[in-house]
Amino acid sequence: MKNIIVCLMPGATFDKPTAGLLAAARGLQPQLTIIVPGIVSDDTTAALAGQADNVICASDDGLDEYQPEIVLGVLQSVCSDLNPDIVLLSNDTYSQEIAPRLAGRLGGVSAGDAQSLSLDGDNLRITRSVYGGKAIATVELRATPAVVWVRAHSFAGLDAKDAPGTIEQRSITVEGDAAKHLGATNIVERHAESSGEVRLEDAAVIVSGGRGLGGPEPFEQLKDLADAMKAQQAASRAACDAGWVPPHWQVGQTGKKVAPELYVAIAISGASQHLMGIADAKVITAINTDADAPIFKHCQFGLVEDYKAVVGPLTEKLKTLLS
Repeated sequence: MKNIIVCLMPGATFDKPTAGLLAAARGLQPQLTIIVPGIVSDDTTAALAGQADNVICASDDGLDEYQPEIVLGVLQSVCSDLNPDIVLLSNDTYSQEIAPRLAGRLGGVSAGDAQSLSLDGDNLRITRSVYGGKAIATVELRATPAVVWVRAHSFAGLDAKDAPGTIEQRSITVEGDAAKHLGATNIVERHAESSGEVRLEDAAVIVSGGRGLGGPEPFEQLKDLADAMKAQQAASRAACDAGWVPPHWQVGQTGKKVAPELYVAIAISGASQHLMGIADAKVITAINTDADAPIFKHCQFGLVEDYKAVVGPLTEKLKTLLS
């Protein structure tokens, strides 16, 4: 039986991505340990205990918020004690930063963007998209521990186990080789940008605009549609690079990977990099004037039309139906 550990980040909550990550781990085997650096709420701890055999809440001075060297040192310390075969992290920015460095500290191997996980004898196998989503690669990790960050939205959450696991509080002092790295990097300032009521990664409905809108003003019209649909707004890389909308709206290979129930692509041609970011969407709809746009090969519903002739009437109709 493999020794599997799931590592969360400071301030973790039991949200949809976390549930998906734990489902991925339990798909390999039902027994696992969760490590949470920093302070989390009692409700979150209880929910995590319902998914695992053991939850280790590891505290250290400076873990009130994410600090890379401290988090890395704490995870290295606890993982070294537990001697895991597999360590799984989510696909948030912090986990992506930590995963390869943690693998290096533990003498293992790292991979990322796993869309499926399986065991082949003693080795972990993952699949992930390559070439902008045009192909799927199977990667076998033959060293231990295998440290992998997982595209958590690719997995549906599971019900809680019959018996909750134990909850252990550990006070960690980073020592030895790990301690000499403390202070190598430091967060000097944070600037939070408002992204709506929920994160794009957690949104159930997304209305997204692209280069074909022609400028920033049409996004105001899309905002009315998004409000009528109780949706979050997003954009393609081209629209973000042009400065029409904030960078954190970007969806795609170099932006955010989303998994809404409904993704509405307006004036987005459907480059492979953008399609990679919406690969886990349940339903994709598209409005575009180009009948040959790649987006139409990947959507369930498409309309070849100028968005100007569609968005206004659609918004008014939805307001009437949903009022």
